[in-house]
Amino acid sequence: MDGEIVFNIDVMLAKRKMSVTELADKVGITIANVSVLKNGKAKALKISTLIRLCAALDCQPGDILEYRAEKGDTK
Repeated sequence: MDGEIVFNIDVMLAKRKMSVTELADKVGITIANVSVLKNGKAKALKISTLIRLCAALDCQPGDILEYRAEKGDTK
């Protein structure tokens, strides 16, 4: 019944032709933390960081975050 939240940071970086370094600078987080988000290893995300990501990437939260249900989950 559980699914997962997928971070589409890499997709947005490609669409905006922006580097990880540039995004980290604009958002005010480390390159390592951007990589954690980009690689889907994050366990939590502050709303304030999400706001800064959306501002830096000129997008909506749904452009960055995606819910994927587990296989076989019908709900």
